[in-house]
Amino acid sequence: MATIPASSSASRPMMPLLAAILAGFAAAAVVLLSLNERAIAIGFVAAGILAAGAIFAARRLLQQDEAPEAVIDWSVAQALAAASDDALAVTDRAGRLVCANDRYEILFAGFPTPPGLPVNDAANQRLTEAGHTAWRDGEARLEGIDVFGAPVAARIARVGDETLVWRFIGVQALDLAAQVEALIAGHTGDRMGGAGIMTVMVSPEGRIRSANRVFRARAMGNSEANVEGRDFARLLVTDTNGLVHFEREGLTGTPLRVLQIPFLDGEDAPMLVALLDEEPGHAVTPAIGASASAHVRSLIALLPSGIALVDRDGRFVSMNDAFVRAARINAAAPPLYPGDLVVREDKGALADAVRKFGSGAPQSVEMTVRFTDAPDEGVAIKIAGARGLGDAAVLISLKDSGEEGKLKRQVAQATKMQAVGQLAGGVAHDFNNILTAIIGHCDLMMLRHSPGDSDYDDIQQIRANSNRAASLTRQLLAFSRQQTLRPQVLQLPDVISEVSNLLKRLLGETVRLEVNHGRNLGPVRADPGQLEQVIVNLAVNARDAMLSKSPNGGGTVTIETAGVTAAQVRQMDDDILPVGDYTALRIADTGTGIPPELLGKIFEPFFTTKEVGKGTGLGLSTVYGIVKQSGGYIFADNIPEGGAEFVIYLPVHTAPEATVAKAPLPAKEKPADTWGSGTVLVVEDEDMVRAIAERALSRQGYTVITAENGEVALELLETVEKPDLLVSDVVMPLMDGPTMARHVRAKYPDLPILFMSGYAEEQLRKSIDLDNVAFLPKPFSVQQLAEATRDALATK
Repeated sequence: MATIPASSSASRPMMPLLAAILAGFAAAAVVLLSLNERAIAIGFVAAGILAAGAIFAARRLLQQDEAPEAVIDWSVAQALAAASDDALAVTDRAGRLVCANDRYEILFAGFPTPPGLPVNDAANQRLTEAGHTAWRDGEARLEGIDVFGAPVAARIARVGDETLVWRFIGVQALDLAAQVEALIAGHTGDRMGGAGIMTVMVSPEGRIRSANRVFRARAMGNSEANVEGRDFARLLVTDTNGLVHFEREGLTGTPLRVLQIPFLDGEDAPMLVALLDEEPGHAVTPAIGASASAHVRSLIALLPSGIALVDRDGRFVSMNDAFVRAARINAAAPPLYPGDLVVREDKGALADAVRKFGSGAPQSVEMTVRFTDAPDEGVAIKIAGARGLGDAAVLISLKDSGEEGKLKRQVAQATKMQAVGQLAGGVAHDFNNILTAIIGHCDLMMLRHSPGDSDYDDIQQIRANSNRAASLTRQLLAFSRQQTLRPQVLQLPDVISEVSNLLKRLLGETVRLEVNHGRNLGPVRADPGQLEQVIVNLAVNARDAMLSKSPNGGGTVTIETAGVTAAQVRQMDDDILPVGDYTALRIADTGTGIPPELLGKIFEPFFTTKEVGKGTGLGLSTVYGIVKQSGGYIFADNIPEGGAEFVIYLPVHTAPEATVAKAPLPAKEKPADTWGSGTVLVVEDEDMVRAIAERALSRQGYTVITAENGEVALELLETVEKPDLLVSDVVMPLMDGPTMARHVRAKYPDLPILFMSGYAEEQLRKSIDLDNVAFLPKPFSVQQLAEATRDALATK
């Protein structure tokens, strides 16, 4: 697998790219002005500014911390459901449970079908009525449904005409509260009792939900007594000195220190209360003794959420294991201050908050900090003043500190990548229109200038740079999963064999290439040319990583294939990779590895750590797009013994008619003559592309009529004779190309159609349900347009 040398920022490749674009357009404008093409020259300058601005907008989006809203695919939606704080379930028209997430199973102890849930009869009736309302009106809302003693809100929404989505809000507190209740009532509660800690969970209404045996023995006189539902306050009394006693023991009983431990947010959250016997001689002391303080720390250590205690001087007093894991603390060398855990920019704000609450500030505050080990991941923490905990004056608790928080960040990153991909696809589409005009004008000017002409070389240079820009748009389309693929059913070893000779030349004499193939590999369906590009990109990155480690080169690039069964995927327990059969491709190197803080960014477009001028930042993003568009998954990680690896999982193609592709037969030679006759209707909303198409086809002998959108084209067809060919853009305002084509075919069923677009062909064919349709991807040259027109007419 390839690694990336860490040396420069993500935004560096943007500046030379923008400069190159502006310089290229400016050069084109100068040449055109010298040729008295003033109008076209002005258009080129405007186009250059538009293209640079669009790519700069892509860069700005990548720099945002929060992912923009985007339409997500189903895989992201499933991950979002799994990461949701709410319990989610889906039922169909027949009232059957279609699916539900893990929180739903935890909340209701299984998978009951709503509205028949384990709640009281009144709540069941309300849920039933709400379900009827949702089917009728599209949605329904319920508040205050009692679920195991806690209020939960319900939202029911109709999706389409066949399903209802049931969402139960406020279950996060129930999940954690249920865990703590189980700890109190079980062996953990007995261990706390042995340490002198009486613990009880109290509902917001002051009713006991759970208590350990020591509390029940002291409060009720019987360790097996049932205290659930009792009023907690009625079990206690207060003497004239303000000291608390058990009501059963009276005012002469041992005084108690009552501590409330905040572990859930919200006014409706249950409270965890610890009671400790005051030590002799300390009955009227505001702070508890050292022994009781140790007991409190023991209790905090047992909580599943990350909690730490800090003294008035801002030093850590204690922290539980959950806090140590979430904050990535080295237990052998723990930090002295909370500020030691966070990046430099967050130290001041965190220290000010600790100082504020350490000096007696009421209530609490939430803030987001970044740990030094993960500077790009914000972590939400809650800071509150602590009273009656001995040396401890401030309590710090972490939110989203477990696997749920990790999954949320993964889903946010996936959503961000998808949104950036959509933007990249839009930029590529608009840029392809501009490049089509530039390449077309260059072709037309070259017809008027011979190779010996003084302007010929300048025109040729403009055309060459335009083709370079076209390759960039292809990379953007690859990242956005909108490029045109030619998938075949193939075996990965065959693809690797085809590209191995090229790899040996690219890697050089100092880098050794090892290729190992597994047995019983299933066929995959992918574009062999694009897979070769994936392998080459990763191998070249691996070479560069090893060169950064040793300027003299050296090292090994390993390419391996292996079959991965559904059972093995299930054992991996990965939240991203669905269970199924895969053929895996692994590319590893012996370079420097990937810095952990960069692992989440390497697939973003325009991100690179290479020196300025040595990379566009589109290599790995292209790899990511090709793999995702092929239905696969790609993962990057570091190898313990040094270096890095990329592992690609491509689903095994199991169609019964699947036959593995052999070497392609030589293509039949097409006639070189592109002259023709007949009437061609060109429909294109971009004036510059429409003008190029009209001039190019007119020069080839065709009679050309044009329209700027689908509606104008339909009106035009009412006044002219039947054309011999319809050439149309796909995406247009008012009426798009496929819609217009369907209206035209209703009148002329045998009319051939040639679609031209900057988007991917397979994406467009999904929305085009017409026969005898050809496709021409933008940007195209005058020669390519003439050949596509000739071939489309030949099918008549």
